Amino acid sequence: MWLPFLLQAASLSLYFSPVLCHADHHFHAGSQQAVVSDPKLSINGVPFSTRAYWMRQANLALHQPCPFAAFGSVIVNHTSTSELGELICTGANSGSTTGNPTLHGEMAAIANCTSILTDPAGPYKLTPSEAVAAFPSLTLYTNAESCPMCASAIRWAGFREYVYGTTIDELIAKGWGQIRISSMEVFQQSFDLPYQSRLIAGVLTNETDPYFFWQYDPDYPCPKGCSRTGGTCKAD
Repeated sequence: MWLPFLLQAASLSLYFSPVLCHADHHFHAGSQQAVVSDPKLSINGVPFSTRAYWMRQANLALHQPCPFAAFGSVIVNHTSTSELGELICTGANSGSTTGNPTLHGEMAAIANCTSILTDPAGPYKLTPSEAVAAFPSLTLYTNAESCPMCASAIRWAGFREYVYGTTIDELIAKGWGQIRISSMEVFQQSFDLPYQSRLIAGVLTNETDPYFFWQYDPDYPCPKGCSRTGGTCKAD
């Protein structure tokens, strides 16, 4: 049972809270944010190979090779005794299938984790208060930068780390409608919250970008396992 690791790490994260990001982002002078110029650095003792593994799992959380809204997330415990980390839950954008426009991949993953952590018949059997205390020990991976709604939810949850692939700027450049507030801006305005999160950006973009670049660009190749049919990409 990894609950002791979670609760111990949650208490420590109150005091060790630098925020890290890819150098492509810009900051206001005097901000409390350090810059990581290379997303392949080992951060919090987690090597890039492990980051890449979990980003690929975020892609796989989609459960199909080319959904239109291909936003997938996984939530991982890197404070467990496992070298790779422990998968807690996954989530995928489900707005079109549920009728809930706020059910982005990150929101779905957080909701799924809450259900799993507090399930009395599940592996963790946490109380609601224990589940809330566990989130600051977990890492959220998402294959594209979170919208401000999801980035705010990440901050309210107090995740230990927030790791994303494709940036909002790249999504906008490829035709996606976005609220033009970056995750960094949300983080800059949330330092009053009790837990701070490390932000690690631009991880494995060579594999995440293809999930988002084809929708509005008819010349962009479909993701692996898909072909263009009637102007859209569909699974083979």
